[in-house]
Amino acid sequence: MTPMKNYQGGVTALCWDPVQRVLFSGSSDHSVIMWDIGGRKGTAIELQGHNDKIQALSYAQHTRQLISCGSDGGIVIWNMDVERQETPEWLDSDSCQKCDQPFFWNFKQMWDSRKISLRQHHCRKCGKAVCGKCSSKRSSIPLMGFEFEVRVCDSCHEAITDEERAPTATFHDSKHNIVHVHFDATRGWLLTSGTDKVIKLWDMTPVVS
Repeated sequence: MTPMKNYQGGVTALCWDPVQRVLFSGSSDHSVIMWDIGGRKGTAIELQGHNDKIQALSYAQHTRQLISCGSDGGIVIWNMDVERQETPEWLDSDSCQKCDQPFFWNFKQMWDSRKISLRQHHCRKCGKAVCGKCSSKRSSIPLMGFEFEVRVCDSCHEAITDEERAPTATFHDSKHNIVHVHFDATRGWLLTSGTDKVIKLWDMTPVVS
């Protein structure tokens, strides 16, 4: 047994790709993680595209697209046929790794430098611990799974290209809280059921193809 831990919340949905030997898991922390089981490299790719917990997952193997559904009513179609990147681990530091200003718990450096302490943030692209002034920009980073804009340090913001900001997912509003999903790859139909006691049948051929 190999435990896999990378969530802030509980796991709420699972989906398996038997060909690539990849496991997809959704969580109550709004994220989806792709685990590389077959490659045995320990790779975990994070996908952030929901505003509430993930309720259901389905994988279209023939097009390498992941379908995630959440209690926010969103249906997200992820293109998994792109070279995705792991998100960096957040680095620990007692001061900003850009301007060296002390964080609020670093009393010694604050006293020695006679500087007011600051709150710590983290750049989602490089993982460095930074202050608010050095991370005032926001950007989407789809290849890292961030389809929404997230905090990045100023230097990373300048380095991110327009190609890196190109979306790798499409978003659709189901208008109900989805709790179960089934995808028929032959017909291109998606069946969803929700807490509103409604079953919906979707023609997904325009987006899953």
